[in-house]
Amino acid sequence: MVNIIGALVFALFTLSPIGATQGVLELEPISANNVNFHKLMKLRPLGVEFAEFLQNTSALPELPNKQDLQCLADITQWMSSLTSGKYWALKMIDSWGSIPSGYLYGSRYDMGNFDECLGINKVITSTHSIKGKYCFMELPIAKYIFGKDFSVINMEIATCFPESCSSQLMDRLLGTMLQRLIGLDSADGFLSIDESSCKTSDAQPYDGLTIFLIVILSLLALATILATLYDYFLCQNQEQLHQIVKIFSARANSRVVFRIVEPSSNPNVIDCLHGLRCMSLIWVIYSHEYIFGLMAPNLNQWALVRWFEQPFSSFLMEGYFSVDTFFFISGLLLAMIGLRSLEKLKGKINIPLMYLHRYLRLTPVLAIAVLVYWKLLPHLVKGPLSDQGFADYSVCERNWYKTLLYIQNYASNDQCMPHSWYLAVDMQLYLISPILLIAVYKWGKKAAGGIVILILLLSACLFATMLVNDLSRQFKNFGKEEEAQHKLYFPTHTHAAPWLVGFLFGYFLHLKRGHKFSLSRPIVWLGWLLCLAMIFTSIFALYPYAKLTKPTLSILGEAFYYTLTRIGWPLSLCWVVFACMQGYGGLANSLLSSPLWQPLSRLSYSIYIWHVFIQEFNNRRIQTVTIFSDYEMMLKFWSSFGFAVIMSYVMYIAVEAPLGGLESLLMPNRKPKPHSKEDTSEPKHNKSNEEITSTS
Repeated sequence: MVNIIGALVFALFTLSPIGATQGVLELEPISANNVNFHKLMKLRPLGVEFAEFLQNTSALPELPNKQDLQCLADITQWMSSLTSGKYWALKMIDSWGSIPSGYLYGSRYDMGNFDECLGINKVITSTHSIKGKYCFMELPIAKYIFGKDFSVINMEIATCFPESCSSQLMDRLLGTMLQRLIGLDSADGFLSIDESSCKTSDAQPYDGLTIFLIVILSLLALATILATLYDYFLCQNQEQLHQIVKIFSARANSRVVFRIVEPSSNPNVIDCLHGLRCMSLIWVIYSHEYIFGLMAPNLNQWALVRWFEQPFSSFLMEGYFSVDTFFFISGLLLAMIGLRSLEKLKGKINIPLMYLHRYLRLTPVLAIAVLVYWKLLPHLVKGPLSDQGFADYSVCERNWYKTLLYIQNYASNDQCMPHSWYLAVDMQLYLISPILLIAVYKWGKKAAGGIVILILLLSACLFATMLVNDLSRQFKNFGKEEEAQHKLYFPTHTHAAPWLVGFLFGYFLHLKRGHKFSLSRPIVWLGWLLCLAMIFTSIFALYPYAKLTKPTLSILGEAFYYTLTRIGWPLSLCWVVFACMQGYGGLANSLLSSPLWQPLSRLSYSIYIWHVFIQEFNNRRIQTVTIFSDYEMMLKFWSSFGFAVIMSYVMYIAVEAPLGGLESLLMPNRKPKPHSKEDTSEPKHNKSNEEITSTS
């Protein structure tokens, strides 16, 4: 994913007319090679050209095997039917793509008509039919026109031919055709049809693991339906509802999700965290939508050059601060909940049980997600680009266990579910949390001082990593994108600072619980000014360097920026939470502490897991070129977000809540107690939503 986007951005800045005029790379797109470009533009639709070529040529390539002989027979039948005007033969020509209009504006795809091609099924004999086979023809037009070999901007043109034909044979036929039409030398390697790009109407059979997944999901759905029907029709008194039924009942679990609690009704709940969590989740999904937008077959791909120069792009390019917000919240809640438990238990903590509880809370849902992404997604999506997306989930076959062990961010360059790196980092930080909890419980401020030193050491490590390895995360610095991703973004130690700042702030809130701070108006205004200054500096500090006419920021300057914002961002959030808790939040508190965030906050873990599935589904089913603009991205975001919430709710009701409830019943010392009259609306297994959702 990183390589694709990096190469795409590089191509945008080097081969576009805009890039050339601003001196990014001295290229004249249409000057010495304008004759080649004119030849290309004079071609008729390629399907028509190909049919005429086959009807008028006698020089066919060698046919080394039986499949090629069958292909030749089917092509002969196709041409004969085309001459007589048969509908199926015309459809095979009609479904082809051609030279994309607006290539100089960034359009490099012509996807023809996918469904029309695959819908062809002409019965020839009782044992043989001619079926359509859809493939992309890759035309390295940048080399032909510009004299530069950039595969990422090659033309991708849809072709349709009989299913019996191999891509190698069609490659040779089309190569011969284009050599005659526009005079290309076959030694240039100007054409390529990759068999992996080809699609047929034949459905892939389900393997054993796919069937197992379908059975598991079906059983969970059946248990949910039966428990809900029993709950709704046969149980009049909710207090008498059996615990197993309550665990699987969609009615009971929905009551938990949509339960609204008035702010400040519970002194142990920080209401503004619901808003912070949900707004960060929306930011994550919105940023991911733009990643898919960058990778999409856009008609106006060169418009991205100008988009990167707009201030709004900084909000998306620096979207990783939303992840730092999650880490801050996770550290804060862990410190508060952990220290509260230590006080109740007089310093005792069952660390193995703590780890087991955490693992069983998160892993079953993650395991099902791995199977759904890996096994079900390919069966659910059909389209020209169904194999192209955010990630190649076939790597799950060899890396699935690393994901379930939460080590994929260190142990693998090819991650099974790329967005699950966050869960690995959060789990690894959770593993060291008992040490920190016991330290601050026993040694108080001295231990807190040690954590401050740890934050500084980790920041120095991040700073040194960038300088020593010459790594940058600016989009204009090319060549080390993948290395920067794996050394600066995925590792736990690079994200530990926000989590540790949150942990220290949670310790501070624990010490000062119930204490009311009286601050003067100037101090409050100063706090908000410093807070907003850090927030906007973190997001927009690199904006001046996004312009093509400006040089990139030096590695030293970027190392300072990247390191300091890792601390400055969570410190600004400390003030936001503190001000909201102490009554100095004003409009911010009204927004963040609104009860309307609570249902979405409870679903946040499920939404984080499943939102990429919806985005993958929406983008892999594309069958025509798209338009890139901020408004188009907003439209796509709201459709993706809406369906992600619906899917997450269904998966929460059918998978996450039941599995969490079973875990509560089976875990030692965690068996739910009978509900009191005041707590009949909430199953015990979902009581600590603040703990669960802090991981998302």
